[in-house]
Amino acid sequence: MQNMQTTIEKINTLKKERNAVILAHNYQRSEVQDIADFVGDSLGLSQQALEQDADVIVFCGVDFMAESAAILSPDKTILIPEIDAMCPMAEMVTVESLKNVKKEHPDAIVVCYVNTSAAIKAECDICCTSANAVDVVNSLDEDLILFVPDKNLANYVAKHTDKKIIPWEGFCPTHHQILAGDVLLLKDEHPDAEFIAHPECRDDVLEIADHVFSTTGMTKHVRESACNKFIIGTENGLLHRLEIENPEKSFYPASEYAICPNMKMTTLDAVLNSLENLEHVVTVPENVRIKAKHALDLMIDIKRSK
Repeated sequence: MQNMQTTIEKINTLKKERNAVILAHNYQRSEVQDIADFVGDSLGLSQQALEQDADVIVFCGVDFMAESAAILSPDKTILIPEIDAMCPMAEMVTVESLKNVKKEHPDAIVVCYVNTSAAIKAECDICCTSANAVDVVNSLDEDLILFVPDKNLANYVAKHTDKKIIPWEGFCPTHHQILAGDVLLLKDEHPDAEFIAHPECRDDVLEIADHVFSTTGMTKHVRESACNKFIIGTENGLLHRLEIENPEKSFYPASEYAICPNMKMTTLDAVLNSLENLEHVVTVPENVRIKAKHALDLMIDIKRSK
């Protein structure tokens, strides 16, 4: 492995030469977050890609995130440094299986979490994020909702709507490892700490949370809160950003095992290789892109109206 500082210098030089912008998800390795131009959640980063006057977008995340950037910015070259960085939850639903379930529930509106492939988004009526899922569902006229693919987020939404939610049997393996018993032990150790959890967590974990937020919601809440100690119930990569932005506050991971191996695949060397060789280009077939973009645009319009 090259000297880290040398690698960083090469990345910065190539970034200028390529007119590139580096985006890193909140769950990426700390050193990858540090060299990124923008760090955030998946949809927010895809929207950043759209707004940037750049020719190349290097998306440090998992496959569906780079696809979302390609859906919204078809005129830009979208690169994912690690081609094998896939989202296990997104792989828990296929186009064929979704079509079969849609036939079983012909009156249902299909709401899909952004943590899905472009092909799945193209089969859905509207997308949502963890932050706006409740608002998206409540904005719909229909009362029957097929919610894909996260059953934990679906159950969370079901508690905040009068609509009937049909949950898909998918889940995030990383968030599923966060256990209520472990959190209760931490709360005993740190009684003055707030526990904030991601809605991808199990239902019994969310029940003992002081607040439930998306990663962006977590960063905002921590910044504005008078509390100085927090137990963080999401992938542990977020703690790096929280500690940088709030050096006077203390953070404790809800589980030391809440680490997504797919998110951690991307290294500085992979980012450098991506810029040097323009690898790996992410494209979405136009017929799929148009349908998927429609589902994303409908969600974005709801978000803007709030």
